[in-house]
Amino acid sequence: MKSPNDRTVRKRKSGCWIISGGVIILALTPICLLSFIWMWIQLRPQPKPITQTLFEGITYEREVRSEPRPMVIHTVTIDTKAPGISFLVTPGDANDTLPLEARTTSQFLSEFDLQLAVNGDGFEPWYSRGIFNFYPHKGDPVAPIGLAASKGNIYSQETDDEPKLFISRTNQAQFNTPTGKIYNIISGNLMLVVQGNRVLTSSQTSVINGDTPHPRTALALDKARRRLIIIVVDGRQANYSQGATLTELAEIIISKGGHYGMNMDGGGSSTLVKEGAAGLATVINSPIHQNIPLRQRPVGNHLGVYAER
Repeated sequence: MKSPNDRTVRKRKSGCWIISGGVIILALTPICLLSFIWMWIQLRPQPKPITQTLFEGITYEREVRSEPRPMVIHTVTIDTKAPGISFLVTPGDANDTLPLEARTTSQFLSEFDLQLAVNGDGFEPWYSRGIFNFYPHKGDPVAPIGLAASKGNIYSQETDDEPKLFISRTNQAQFNTPTGKIYNIISGNLMLVVQGNRVLTSSQTSVINGDTPHPRTALALDKARRRLIIIVVDGRQANYSQGATLTELAEIIISKGGHYGMNMDGGGSSTLVKEGAAGLATVINSPIHQNIPLRQRPVGNHLGVYAER
């Protein structure tokens, strides 16, 4: 006969917990796991501000705000004339109507041995109907919405006069006008800042849901067009970072030294990645694909940076 004090055989289930022998064990059922993910999203604290040099000619700042709502802002400033700096837009097949294979930003960085990468233009086809029911998955064919070129190969044409960033072989960067022979081109959906001023209109912001805080990605240039500025704002993450409106994003661009600035694909696409230890991709921001923090969305094209380690 077993003693009443024998605690090794008694188990009692209580919601997502199993109490066994006086020890509380987490029951990893799908419902319980989703419940704990949801709790983590709601209670996740904001990170600490930080400023650091990532690579030669590349600095990074993480700004943390609590007003008008929780907001985490990631800013990378690249000196285009620093030794070793060069750029790459995701290569595509100009002979295919869907010239790209969808990749996460981490995949792009690793595949092309880059030191820094950020998501790029909007793309199609795309849909999101649930955690597993979405398109594209990794490797699925997609097409960028705007003009795109990689190392002189133009693989996507303009569809609706989208704004675009031209970067020459010698790192001369300019919005909407090429500087010499076509080399790298990446498009966005809206110019936010021109000559140091916000250029948004109410009709523009309403068309692309710009009045609502969301995760955002922007590319900007300083007045001398020597420094390329990448800005990613985390969003849709309760107490951590709820995101920015487009008006706020424009003001952020100006505050970070941007004289010209373009809105890129945002929402679940917004992802900023660097090369970390042992050459592995390290996610800098907190992307949120399918409402799951730190989950990356496979996207069409990206902007990558080579730098001296």
